Amino acid sequence: MSAAPLPLALTLGEPGGIGLDVTLQAYHRHRDLPPFYLLGDADALARRAACLGIEVPIEATEPSAAAGIFARALPVVAVGHPVVGEPGRLVPADAPAVIASIETAVEHVRTGLAAAVVTNPINKHALYGAGFRFPGHTEFLGELARRFGPGPSAGGAWTPIMMLAGPELRTVPVTVHVALAAVPGLLTTDLIVETGRIVAADLAARFGLKTPRLAVGGLNPHAGENGTMGREDDEIVAPAVAALKGLGIDAFGPLPSDTMFHPAARRGYDAALLMYHDQALIPVKTIAFDETVNVTLGLPFVRTSPDHGTALDIAGTGRARPDSLVAALRMAARMAAADAAGSPAGAAA
Repeated sequence: MSAAPLPLALTLGEPGGIGLDVTLQAYHRHRDLPPFYLLGDADALARRAACLGIEVPIEATEPSAAAGIFARALPVVAVGHPVVGEPGRLVPADAPAVIASIETAVEHVRTGLAAAVVTNPINKHALYGAGFRFPGHTEFLGELARRFGPGPSAGGAWTPIMMLAGPELRTVPVTVHVALAAVPGLLTTDLIVETGRIVAADLAARFGLKTPRLAVGGLNPHAGENGTMGREDDEIVAPAVAALKGLGIDAFGPLPSDTMFHPAARRGYDAALLMYHDQALIPVKTIAFDETVNVTLGLPFVRTSPDHGTALDIAGTGRARPDSLVAALRMAARMAAADAAGSPAGAAA
């Protein structure tokens, strides 16, 4: 008889935001979810359930017992810090619990207590006073990945890559949390090639796509229009596409990004590599905001997240929808199963 699948480790997220709301609603509305446990504070979760008027049984436990508890109650594993925040309000005292939740989730996967990490959204500014020094979740997870051993990049680093995956579109920003004015100076052929290589490898290993097709968008309008709107596409992006092809990856471009996302165009590729944050995130969120999942590729563990932020303005009101978290939990379970079995997780988001 095969062992039962390990549960997913779900992080606390910003307590003043909608992370607790969607966690409760996901469990309440979708009892067919893969087993997961919340890393946080059972009392804080119970207070939010009362605020929302949702009757959800909550049980404090240890990770090893979470899967067995899941059918009767939402398991919560303590992280050693009480949570005092209220809906819609950032409380500096909660920052250590938020950071510890992320660190503990990664450690639980590393030590075989959890199958994958699923993260609720954080407010980075609320964490800076507690020593958080990263631009976002993705970069922090890349640093925590060092606990698994040296990565394949220079200096033994891991290279986390953000991918937004929805039912009809996957997009990857080559540069992420940087000002738009800084993008041309940061963009290099090597960076695009490394991003494309990691995306192709993870799509094959964890999404069941034997030969992923990568559409590469240009940086400038009309992909530079033969240099009349900037030389970056001819001098940086086009050589990267050629290098990816040289690695045996089915990549093509640079393409004008304004014609990449209509239905007929989307059928021609499995993921789109775009040169900056909004170029990648706007189309996928427009097409399927409530069903899109933030996936971190290039790590030695599986991590997914809802594609939305903390939404402090609607926390505790019952208006937050759990759809993206539900999709993130299901995708994490599929990807983790592929990792464990060495077989495809399937292409659906």
